[in-house]
Amino acid sequence: MNATVLGSVSLGYRPLWDRRRALSAVQLFIETRPDTAVDAAHLLAALQEQGDASTPPWLLSPKSPELLRDLLDQASSSRHWIEVRGDWLQAPAISDRVQRAHRRGLRMVWRGEADLLPGGALERCFFTHLLYLSPQAALSALQTAARKRAGAQGALHSPVQAGQMYEGIASRLLMEHCLDQQNAAALLGWPDEDILYALQHKATGPDRQAVLQMIRAVDEDRSTEHIEALLCAEPILTFRFLAYANSASVGLRNTIESVRHGLMMLGLQALRRWLYEILPGASSDPNLRPVKASIVLRAKLMEHLMHAGAEQELSREIYLCGLFSQIDVLMGEPLGTALHRVPLSSRIYAATLHGSGPYAPLLQIACALENGHGTATRALCHQLGMPLEDVNRALLRTLAALKLAA
Repeated sequence: MNATVLGSVSLGYRPLWDRRRALSAVQLFIETRPDTAVDAAHLLAALQEQGDASTPPWLLSPKSPELLRDLLDQASSSRHWIEVRGDWLQAPAISDRVQRAHRRGLRMVWRGEADLLPGGALERCFFTHLLYLSPQAALSALQTAARKRAGAQGALHSPVQAGQMYEGIASRLLMEHCLDQQNAAALLGWPDEDILYALQHKATGPDRQAVLQMIRAVDEDRSTEHIEALLCAEPILTFRFLAYANSASVGLRNTIESVRHGLMMLGLQALRRWLYEILPGASSDPNLRPVKASIVLRAKLMEHLMHAGAEQELSREIYLCGLFSQIDVLMGEPLGTALHRVPLSSRIYAATLHGSGPYAPLLQIACALENGHGTATRALCHQLGMPLEDVNRALLRTLAALKLAA
């Protein structure tokens, strides 16, 4: 991987979620410094090295028309897509390149307001669109959604089109209208706040599918490593397990601060009994899965940022720091209250509650990458003494390890 090019751009990401509430693609922001020229060919080569056919495609989203022009000139057919903003497409320097890139087989996504789709020859250059609804269109879609829910008969028109991708969907009702009623292909971002609002001041249970998957893994006598990975892929399940392992009812002599330690001390049969005990209270709400998956993604990113390597205990601790950094929104209580219900390393408490200690920089960088604000990421890297190249490498490794749902 070319070292120079990854040190001259700022990356960021946002997931795209499909109708199954599973990850379908990842938007990868690419921002350049105003005074820095980027070798687009080397950048594309660096990105193409990552992942394989099972990795979700990346929607490459350049933050400047100059970088877009370079990418369109250099890119060839690949599993990744390139975003073309509708307002930039008006310039001949962009539209001509789009048509040439289309002839080379490049997969491009038009991004803009749903009412302003391109026409003519340009329309055929894009295999799909990433659309946002105007306030009027969003209101019309919400009204249609409400009428459909009420069982209204007759023709119901919605501005949401089947097979398209949408962004800026901030309400649960509109999200369900897009994905479930209108068969939109995916949503960029997720209406976390509206979904979690209904859970204010009360905890949600672990995902029912995750609990059943754990039970099957135990029944099939899968390895401890496999069971640990399943357990740690669900934040509430991880939190509840650590609380259980340290409860008086279990009666272990030593404090359990890690999932691996808890599994070794409890044994699989005790784990199986506990899983069946919590199964009736598990959540079947699929809309919570993207919320939890995003938290897991943050935890994985923090692992890669640390370069923990062979230090498995350190790696697990950093992962827990990221996994529990938003546990308050799932537990329905203040973060400090929730975290002090389980014994954790003082380094985790320091990073999540006070923004201090050795893990705080990793958490701050991980949060910045979620927003795609390159200037903020560069400023944090400078402030914290973390090379931008290393941060970008960590993000790409994290995204390359993701897999499409079967």
